[in-house]
Amino acid sequence: MRTRYGVSPWIDTFPRSRRPDHPRLRGELTADVVIIGGGLTGCATAYACAVAGLKPMVIETHRIGQGSAGRGAGLLLPEPGPSFRDVTEKHGLRTARRVFESWRRASQDAAALIRRLKIQCGLDACDHISVASRDDSKSLRRELEVRNAAGLDGQWLSSAIVRKVTTLEASGGMRLGACFTLDPHRVCLGLAAAAKSRGGTFFERSRVTKVRAGAKHVEITVEGGLVQARTVIVCTGTATTEFKPLQRHFKAREQYFVVTEPVPAAIRKQLAGRDVTISNTVSPGHHVRWTRDDRLLVTGGAQDETPAKKRDAVLVQRTGQLMYELLMMTPVISGLQPEYGWDGSYGETADGIMYVGAH
Repeated sequence: MRTRYGVSPWIDTFPRSRRPDHPRLRGELTADVVIIGGGLTGCATAYACAVAGLKPMVIETHRIGQGSAGRGAGLLLPEPGPSFRDVTEKHGLRTARRVFESWRRASQDAAALIRRLKIQCGLDACDHISVASRDDSKSLRRELEVRNAAGLDGQWLSSAIVRKVTTLEASGGMRLGACFTLDPHRVCLGLAAAAKSRGGTFFERSRVTKVRAGAKHVEITVEGGLVQARTVIVCTGTATTEFKPLQRHFKAREQYFVVTEPVPAAIRKQLAGRDVTISNTVSPGHHVRWTRDDRLLVTGGAQDETPAKKRDAVLVQRTGQLMYELLMMTPVISGLQPEYGWDGSYGETADGIMYVGAH
């Protein structure tokens, strides 16, 4: 089997005949609120604004849902990423509790919204299990104890239960609920359609080159057009070139994704069920989940962004490395080949939490 490098299966398998085609932005326009970036955050923000009675305008450099969102792992997780202890150390217990409670509630609210809008994206509820490496059991258990003491949900799993639930050899694990798997590209398109039905407008292949705030409005310069808006919301995932003052808050990073060929039924019986997603405590860590068409998706290899001229070679190497690491976790998949291997860029903040606020 020939591996498709640099291609997200979410985008590759979506029927081209059903892919919406939004116009380029041309001329001078006005808007209540302009949202820069047509990924999950941008499309969800557009829907929220439209429901509130505003007339949002979304401007996307490429195509809706084909940026980092459409190239993600398709996971709604109940936690933000960094450990509760790290967030507490940086921001205090009260703020850390608020961050983690908000994240869990957001995961549940997002799933409820997807169901309410009847977006066909393969949404499935599951538990998230973080398994401890041989040397990390005490640290992971302490993390759970601190969370429980703060009133957050979580359950400790012994090594025997981890083996039963995940088929992995580990010294223990932490189980969290409120996790969901989905097709992120279809979610973006569904949210965009819902926002458009309520008065939102979308422009694709329209790169923003400058944003200038005035006394009464914000002026957004686009290649081929100009927009005046009362408010601009930046949903680009990191500080792109037109937002240089924000760039100091982000570090350019990338991670890698591999989807295997379909797993034969005999092998599937020897692996974890579809009702769990799995991560581990090694660094850099991994996430493993099932897709609805019986493939394994593994995410990992997070590192500083690779120079453009080396990216293709690094992608091939990282795809092979991720498959090897998946094999070490689950030797029963020996012989299974990668069908897709791709990367995704993101902006990492100093504390690992989404950067949100007025600027």
